Amino acid sequence: MSTTETANHVVENTVPVPDPEVLKSWLRDMLQIREFEVRSMQAYQNKLAGGFLHVYNGQEAVAVGCIAAMRHTDPVITAYRDHGHALARGLDPKIGFAELFGRIDGCAKGKGGSMHFFDRNNSMFGGHGIVGAQCPLGTGLAFATKYTDEVIKGGTSESVTACFLGDGALNQGSVHEAMNLAVIFDLPIVFCVENNRYAMGTAVGRCTASGNQITNRAIAFGMEARSIGGMDVIEVYREMKEIVDQVRATSKPYFVDIDTYRFKGHSMSDPRKYRTHEEEQEYEADDPIEKLTRYLLAQKAMTEEELKSLSKQVRLEIREAVNWARQSPVPDVSELHHDVYTDTWGDYTGTSLPGYMKPTTDEDATEGEASNGT
Repeated sequence: MSTTETANHVVENTVPVPDPEVLKSWLRDMLQIREFEVRSMQAYQNKLAGGFLHVYNGQEAVAVGCIAAMRHTDPVITAYRDHGHALARGLDPKIGFAELFGRIDGCAKGKGGSMHFFDRNNSMFGGHGIVGAQCPLGTGLAFATKYTDEVIKGGTSESVTACFLGDGALNQGSVHEAMNLAVIFDLPIVFCVENNRYAMGTAVGRCTASGNQITNRAIAFGMEARSIGGMDVIEVYREMKEIVDQVRATSKPYFVDIDTYRFKGHSMSDPRKYRTHEEEQEYEADDPIEKLTRYLLAQKAMTEEELKSLSKQVRLEIREAVNWARQSPVPDVSELHHDVYTDTWGDYTGTSLPGYMKPTTDEDATEGEASNGT
């Protein structure tokens, strides 16, 4: 058992450590995210990807641990550093690369790019490029699930929404409005602050009041809050499992300060002059992937050979995903007038599902029509 200091008191964590097979699947997920990001950076440098690119290296334990604590149908929404969350939720890497490369087979048909990975099949409601903009949307998702469960179905609230944000978003007015409404309406949402210590290039203590104790933001709204470590996937899961279970049972919001660190810059254009090489080395020594690897080796749940084989398998999968995405066509110019409105209107030609969501058999098509009410 472990203990955690919340904003109000110290609690004992009773969530058990998952069995080795689950932990090995988490290791695979984190390796996949890391390799995806390494290849994303290479693609960006080779001009295969445009726009902005914000990689997730170092923060893998947060997405994997938090999402593992939830049900697959629970909504997830995040900001622009979104690749890790989408992959942890189940997005196929080749679909992710196609989106990153602006190709038609991407999850948003190549129109969203790096900051807008959206995967309705896996209840991943996207990355969002406007700082803090996902928080009102996440609050709306929590309202929608609660309304559906309690009013339309006449039962009790069953879903929990995870709304991820960075520490730099805490000073946005929309975040405070969202948190206020979440408390007023007793909404089942967890505000997961991925506190990587820097708002772009400014240390949190220099730009955020009470930056050393950001859970104070939640206390102002009467919202329960907790600070947890974010560099150990087992710790993240155990803490989040308690929180998610509580929110599911009470239908009341929760605020979590997750202490993590991004190994790369804010984006690919960031020279990282605001922090020292020594600081980066210190945190890289706390790599969440290496930490879980050491644990599995110490528990004799994996051998060195199995680890090498897994790493090789993931690298091969990501390499094949890149090659597949490169073969995907660039969207036709007519796509500029598509997916603007749901129906045909003037020059606008309605909308349709991305390729990976389209039915592949007559049976799938029938099920799709039934789910759409057609």
